[in-house]
Amino acid sequence: MKSIRLLFSVMFLVTCISAGLLFGAPGDKQAKDAQADQASQDGKTGAAQQEVDPLKRPLNDKQKKQNLKSLYKELDPTMRHWLDEDVKYIITDEEREAFLKMSNSEERDAFIEQFWLRRDPTPDTPENEFKEEHYRRIAYANEHFASGIPGWRTDRGRIYIVFGPADEIESHPSGGSYQRDYSEGGGETSTYPFERWRYRYIEGQSLGNEVIIEFVDKCMCNEYRMTMDPNEKDALLYTPNAGLTLYESMGTANKADRINGMNPTGSNMDYASNQSKQFDRLEQYAALMKPPTIKYKDLDNFLVTHKIITNPLPFDVRTDFVKVTSDTVLVPVTIQIKNKDITFSAKDGIERGTVNILGRVTTMTGKIVQTFEDPVQIDVPNELLAQKVEQSSVYWKALPLRSGRYRLDIAIKDVNGDRSGVYSRGILVPDFSDDKLNSSTMILADVMEKVPAKSIGAGSFVIGDEKVRPRVEPATGKPTVFKRDQRLNMWMQVYNLGVDEKTKKPSATVQYELINAQTNKSVVSATDGTDAMGNIGDQMTLRKSMALNSVEPGLYRLTVKVDDKVTNQTLTRSTPFQVE
Repeated sequence: MKSIRLLFSVMFLVTCISAGLLFGAPGDKQAKDAQADQASQDGKTGAAQQEVDPLKRPLNDKQKKQNLKSLYKELDPTMRHWLDEDVKYIITDEEREAFLKMSNSEERDAFIEQFWLRRDPTPDTPENEFKEEHYRRIAYANEHFASGIPGWRTDRGRIYIVFGPADEIESHPSGGSYQRDYSEGGGETSTYPFERWRYRYIEGQSLGNEVIIEFVDKCMCNEYRMTMDPNEKDALLYTPNAGLTLYESMGTANKADRINGMNPTGSNMDYASNQSKQFDRLEQYAALMKPPTIKYKDLDNFLVTHKIITNPLPFDVRTDFVKVTSDTVLVPVTIQIKNKDITFSAKDGIERGTVNILGRVTTMTGKIVQTFEDPVQIDVPNELLAQKVEQSSVYWKALPLRSGRYRLDIAIKDVNGDRSGVYSRGILVPDFSDDKLNSSTMILADVMEKVPAKSIGAGSFVIGDEKVRPRVEPATGKPTVFKRDQRLNMWMQVYNLGVDEKTKKPSATVQYELINAQTNKSVVSATDGTDAMGNIGDQMTLRKSMALNSVEPGLYRLTVKVDDKVTNQTLTRSTPFQVE
């Protein structure tokens, strides 16, 4: 009995030592230390994760796709129809994403308008040949390629819509006996109905010259599917010992390899070459599935993708209106860009910055009435660059327009950098009819001077016989800023003054008043009369210039009041500005 008890005691002792219950396992401390370190690291990681704003975490590809799907579901049926049917094959991924991210129907309507304008080969004409041809191709596809589904949805319809009619079509509408080309392995077989379209050249898409596309109707139901496999049309492909290639009939190639896609031509000797051809066909197929390259980029990509520009180039725009004739208005467009936002590159001791400007004016129906495209180039010696970047560059373009509503689109790009910017606004060109007292825009200018006789009516900032360079209001809505060491120049034209029947002259007074906008008190006041202006007829040009060194900093309002004593009409124009 004692022996048994002793045996059990020894066994218990061994078990405890093995489990580390009595003395502790040798690895216990290390394990605990590792667990503590891991807990500390987890705590740090958890804290770091808590510090990251969930709204600022970058989305992965799956989340982006889910977001786009959600946005797609919110589209109204008309927009969804346009996206999924009208332009399904020609809209780029970037355009589609930008379209889905727009917040309302008005923005999407504007997008659709710009979508077609970008592709218009003749933007200066009322017709958009690309758009007209696109819908003609859809109609043709529906008429000729339908097969239980609309023709535009078929493979032939897609290729026709995107690339137009093929230069040559080899058609086998009934299939039957077919003698293979040597490139296909030679030999005779029987085929399903198929067509082979040949394009001599397809611009862009990495397709180039001699593009051959095959369509096979395996169901014999007029549903031709595009294929890159020349064996797809072979009706005897799976029939033993039938429809063999030359090499297969000679026993030097195996038809099973051709069925498995290992050797399309059936020639083991040409195996490597044919494998290369397979990759070429796959590359061609991928290229054919891409939207066509946009050839005509009149406003580049910016006017379409400006909703997602991540590094915009800021600029300010001002439009003025000056009467030319009874039915024509001169619309000077002034664009101001801060030099510090322009990238300068050094060459031969000169720093040069260049910005390309593209502009377009369209009617509400989309008809293009004016376009302009010019570079703005700034050259400055290296030692003066620091001073120059604190200034701004101004571009000016005068556009003759009839009265009415228009849309002005402007896109700019920093040539030496990667920044771009867009501007899109509606403008209302006033009607300067002859039946009432009227005026041009009141322009506050930093330069106002007479020009030589040879420069009258020509050059930037020239209106008539004067150079008037406007100060441009910031896009933030703040008023124009003048420094105290600068001069305030005001320019404005007044139209349709009454003419006295006896003197054959107008009779009017013009009152200028500088008002402190905070106190609403007059700071400077002056009055002129037409009697001192010479022979001005029914139109007069007002010019006023004053120094600002005696004006305290603050917000002011310049008001001009014209009192026509002949017609008893009064005209008041006012504009704010800031003195710093």
